[in-house]
Amino acid sequence: MGMGRAENAVEYFSKGFNCSQAVLSAYCEEFGLDMDTAMKVSCAFGSGMKMGETCGAVTGALMVIGLKFGQAKENDWESKEKTYAMVREFIKRYKEINNSVICRELLNCDISTEEGMKEAREKEYFRCICPRLVSDAVKTLESML
Repeated sequence: MGMGRAENAVEYFSKGFNCSQAVLSAYCEEFGLDMDTAMKVSCAFGSGMKMGETCGAVTGALMVIGLKFGQAKENDWESKEKTYAMVREFIKRYKEINNSVICRELLNCDISTEEGMKEAREKEYFRCICPRLVSDAVKTLESML
């Protein structure tokens, strides 16, 4: 049996892609987005958009929700509403697991600052915490899609 999506995403993260890229990578081709484009479009969302804001694993998951349910046609309010409902549900479930969707709260340091990044590297958060957050995002998606 091959690796599951969560393991695939964690593997991408371990190769140096950010959390948002890692989550999107597990789904992009299934929804017609080529890997290069997916990696480029999600690159800007790692480290909570480089501000310690919304966790990149979460923004990557929201991109997947958009790819599956998102509005692509004018006046398609049904798709938009479905997408927003799925976003709310994903965030609710992710918060039930991790108590937050905010990078600096999840890591208990702000990696948008030099000191925060130093702490995260010294304490190995990118090896100990972030892979679990990536996995949680994918597993949450799996339970919803």
